[in-house]
Amino acid sequence: MAEDRVIDWLLEASQPSVRYFTLADILGRAGDDPAVREAHARIPRTGWAGEILASQGREGYWEAHPPRSVREWVNFLRFPPYRSSIWRGIVLSDLGLTASDPRIRRFVDRVFEYLLPLNSFCNIYTEEVCIVGNVARMLNGFGYGDDRRVRKLYDWMIEDQREDGGWNCAAGRPGTLDCWEALSAFAAVPKKRRSGAMQRAVDRGAEFYLERKLFEEGRRYAPWFRFHYPRHYFYDVLAGLDVLTELGYGGDRRLDPALKVLRDKRRGDGTWTLDRVHPDEVPEGTARGRRPFTLERPGEPSKWITLTALRVLKRVERAR
Repeated sequence: MAEDRVIDWLLEASQPSVRYFTLADILGRAGDDPAVREAHARIPRTGWAGEILASQGREGYWEAHPPRSVREWVNFLRFPPYRSSIWRGIVLSDLGLTASDPRIRRFVDRVFEYLLPLNSFCNIYTEEVCIVGNVARMLNGFGYGDDRRVRKLYDWMIEDQREDGGWNCAAGRPGTLDCWEALSAFAAVPKKRRSGAMQRAVDRGAEFYLERKLFEEGRRYAPWFRFHYPRHYFYDVLAGLDVLTELGYGGDRRLDPALKVLRDKRRGDGTWTLDRVHPDEVPEGTARGRRPFTLERPGEPSKWITLTALRVLKRVERAR
């Protein structure tokens, strides 16, 4: 009965993104199912996505004005962290928005204009696999995976992969679990569309995480055990489980310690809590003076965290 109540809670009409993914990913409804189609059609109009889109400017971005200097151009759409256009776009992609919505098309036009002019983006952000991976994943979700500018991001991440199979934002260092964004970007590409080089990067990257059981890297790092959303560029055990199971590794027994963490954090009512918006060490809302962008209240049962956790468990069940 607790499981039924949780599903009913996720199916509430107030958050059509959660309803849509619950129908499709948890209950296995087909894409042409009337309830699935109706929920997907409501995503841009109601709930979190509708609220984000309502504040979008006419030109497709959320900033007050276009860049007025070279410095502003380099940072346009990215700063301030968590609340500027790129961060909102990542969330909209997670929520199921695509280029079928003209507002998403306008936003992507600005991304291509200001952030992804050919041959410049990866040169500017040479040591920032976090932003490269996030942008690649976002644009794939919107439906731009075949665009050559997006493909260049994947080529760069393949070249930037370290000898140990991981990634790192710092030059000359080995991979780290914190740099999950590249592997997540590859997970956004359906397996049948991955090149041989992409699949080799996926295999090596997945092995990097599985060898470390998703959280064994040096001392126990408390923020990795605090489930959060939006993810932006913070890692936690749930993020690792989501990526690895989406890539098809749900049957690998090396996930079991991380799965135990997931199951142990489940509440008595069958839900999971949003532990933090950003799972770092400082008090909520004061991370380096930055105001967080939130969908749900920390410390309370979270529809998005619960949906993600159930997705993970469903993939594991199917794989085993």
